[in-house]
Amino acid sequence: MQNLYIRHRHAVTALLVLLAIGQVTVGAADPADRQTENVVLITFDGFRWQEMFTGADESFINKEFGGVREIEATRDAYWRPTAEERRATLLPFFWSTIATQGQLYGNPEQESVSRVTNGHNFSYPGYSEILIGYADPWADSNDKRPNPNVTVLEWLNNQPACHGRVAAFTSWDVFPFIINEERSGIPVNAGWEPLPREPAGESLNLIAAELPHVWAGVRYDYFTFRGAEECLKHDQPRVLYVSFGETDDWAHGRRYDLYLESAQRTDHYVRRLWELVQSLPQYAGKTSFVLTTDHGRGETRENWISHGDEHAGSDQMWIAVLGPDTDGGPVPAGTVTQSQVAATVAALLGEDYNAAVPQAAQPLPGAIRSE
Repeated sequence: MQNLYIRHRHAVTALLVLLAIGQVTVGAADPADRQTENVVLITFDGFRWQEMFTGADESFINKEFGGVREIEATRDAYWRPTAEERRATLLPFFWSTIATQGQLYGNPEQESVSRVTNGHNFSYPGYSEILIGYADPWADSNDKRPNPNVTVLEWLNNQPACHGRVAAFTSWDVFPFIINEERSGIPVNAGWEPLPREPAGESLNLIAAELPHVWAGVRYDYFTFRGAEECLKHDQPRVLYVSFGETDDWAHGRRYDLYLESAQRTDHYVRRLWELVQSLPQYAGKTSFVLTTDHGRGETRENWISHGDEHAGSDQMWIAVLGPDTDGGPVPAGTVTQSQVAATVAALLGEDYNAAVPQAAQPLPGAIRSE
């Protein structure tokens, strides 16, 4: 008995030593146990955390600061007495499904902070940070320059399980450069580029050609959504990136009414994509959504239309995760960063992005069950 006790004590001591040096992981999920086989990454360009968590801001529903054309109609559509009612009115799918069944980071009420780390707080650096997992000083403008960094999309496309099964549909025409379409081999349908899928693409392209193009480099998000929808139905990628852009451009134009309208419409697109994947055998119960934004915006009535390092609050943003490997409920208190999105996307698929890209941030805490 004494020898058995001594052997047991030595075994416990050895286990404690291994734990201390990080050789044994307790409670970590085995990638083989993951249900996620597909990931849809979705971004809302320049959509503020304030509207995400508190809904419409009454002080912007006017002509002077919000450029609102139909004030009473906008108030009736979006204003409610409490923040909980306003956010559920503006973003019904987020607050009925994502916030209850998944994780939603960046809510001050939960002592959760989500922020950009690149210091620029505008689009190219933000999207680069999201997609490569760290802030690279090279990305310091919105110019159409091919990204020298390998994004998590390209990295996944080079893995045997996802090779040739990664695609992107984006409203902004700079994404072929951010993702480096030429080098990565990932098809990126962007801006006013014709949609590829027939016959739906043909009719949508005819409509797009007839509509006025408010922005030369950004198409209406409906066309991006429809392209992504058809891609899921027919091409069935393992990884799909969808980037919506109207929220940012209506905000720059000081049209708070259209900013709110586009956010609500995008929430509707997300719901439709979620419902679609639940209806398809390739995706049902096996697909996770990761959603975020590239930057925040100014906090005041005067500067909410702008963002950048000179506008306080532009580094504050939000991130959400929904899927079979993500528990619902409050997120862990603390600070998360935009740079954690890339490793989270890979980890949901059972891939270790950090081993290949050590400078990338770790996956989001709480995004994957038992990790």
